[in-house]
Amino acid sequence: MSLTGSAMPVWRKSSRCESQQCVEVARLEDGIAIRDSKDPGSQLVFDSSAWRAFLVTLRTGRRLVL
Repeated sequence: MSLTGSAMPVWRKSSRCESQQCVEVARLEDGIAIRDSKDPGSQLVFDSSAWRAFLVTLRTGRRLVL
């Protein structure tokens, strides 16, 4: 899984972001990428199942155990 593919990712910021210092998210063919808008050259890439598990953890307030 990587950012190199046929289409460039479309990066989105939260509608609540009032500055240029936000986290951005892009949907990939096989997962999700996130980056800091202050440092767009560095990204974290997650497969779909890892991203879903992360979101469930955030929504439920449970601790993520690795």
